[in-house]
Amino acid sequence: MKIVTKLKPQRPKFKRFEFWTKVTKFHLFNYSLSTPLTRLTQFSDPYFRRKQIAGARPTDTTVKQFINRTSQFPIMAYAEPVHGVTDAMQVTNLPRKPRVLLAASGSVAAIKFGNLCSCFSDWADVKAVATLPALHFIDKTTLPKDVILYTDEHEWSSWSKIGDRVLHIELRQWADVMVIAPLSANTLAKIAGGLCDNLLTCIIRAWDYEKPIFVAPAMNTYMWTNPFTERHLMTVDELGMTLIPPVSNRLACGDYGTGAMAEPSLIFSTVSLFMESRQNVNGS
Repeated sequence: MKIVTKLKPQRPKFKRFEFWTKVTKFHLFNYSLSTPLTRLTQFSDPYFRRKQIAGARPTDTTVKQFINRTSQFPIMAYAEPVHGVTDAMQVTNLPRKPRVLLAASGSVAAIKFGNLCSCFSDWADVKAVATLPALHFIDKTTLPKDVILYTDEHEWSSWSKIGDRVLHIELRQWADVMVIAPLSANTLAKIAGGLCDNLLTCIIRAWDYEKPIFVAPAMNTYMWTNPFTERHLMTVDELGMTLIPPVSNRLACGDYGTGAMAEPSLIFSTVSLFMESRQNVNGS
């Protein structure tokens, strides 16, 4: 009788979250989530052990290694046909603006979504996506006039037969980078579980992970420190998403603690520096 021994599957190593929360012209400042969610930085499991480096400033070499690691992403600058010229051989080498897909899920922090879109609109071509709960908080009059806001209604109304366009695929193909801000606890759980029951989560499920995604969570402090949040953050990190962590502030519910979404200006500076640094590496 032949005895078959089951091999224990290898557990994947957990990549340390890259929290790009402060930026200057030449450096990125790296913060680990040491408080209040201390369980993320104090694992007893050796696979998930990491250094307490809150406030540590990486060297120029460290920053260069990070940018080089992400330099395989598609660059923003490429030759496009000159407007009005029919000859396909006549092209321009001028770089186009980056294409940024901004998305909001159902958190009170979505009231800042108009401000977030305004921060990006001068620097990039912007399209926006909102879940149905997010629309409860978004004032559409605050959105820049050139920013189109897509919802679940657009997803279904744009398709009626085979051959019609599929909105979540078109948006995924169009974007150079996606930013989900705010990311609610509910949408975080959906992404971690692979669910795709609305336009936003369908885009995520169909996403090309050679292109970057930034997420800026916003939720109550006790939701942020919940063990489920820890597990879900591990999953999105394994997918390659970059976390822009929440900050401590007075929350909409009246509590004071960590869970408030990072300011739109900080989200913009984090994403823009990342994209520009990557473009410089690819262009050099």
